[in-house]
Amino acid sequence: MNIVEPIRNKQDLKRIEKILLKQSFRDLLFFLIGVNCGLRISDILNLDVGDVKNKTHINITEKKTKKYKRFPLNKKLKPMLDEFTLGRSKEEPLFLTKNNNRLERTQCYRILNAVCKKVGIDYKVGTHTLRKTFGYHHYQKFKDVAILQKIFNHSSPEVTLRYIGIDQDMIDESFYNFIL
Repeated sequence: MNIVEPIRNKQDLKRIEKILLKQSFRDLLFFLIGVNCGLRISDILNLDVGDVKNKTHINITEKKTKKYKRFPLNKKLKPMLDEFTLGRSKEEPLFLTKNNNRLERTQCYRILNAVCKKVGIDYKVGTHTLRKTFGYHHYQKFKDVAILQKIFNHSSPEVTLRYIGIDQDMIDESFYNFIL
């Protein structure tokens, strides 16, 4: 299994946003949903217009776990989704290809890798990087592993910390600050 990393540098996130905005509003939006909501790519790509159009919350059943999940759209995503869904049918997939098919994971992987390469990210990234990025920054802001564990439906705090790479950060920091 290939392990991907979160994007830890907020400046890199801003540079990615800037590039994606020029490239494609669709690509920017799937990226922003990933890093702001912590959904798996399968759940992002499974969204239909009706799941987000004129909504304050997203309600889904996770594809992998079959568990119900409900969360609010933040003030950044809400207006972008309102604009993106304007005039669109509630039944159509939220993210479409040029041929009006549902956007696929492999396309998202290529888009994400290309934009990360443009900003100079040289570590392993993939579609799961979006979810891990959400987790990493959520933890950095709130320092609440219990709520993050619940958001991710993880079995323990240790799993959550390892998942977002915090456990290694904590170990490294303890070594840097331990001198005899």
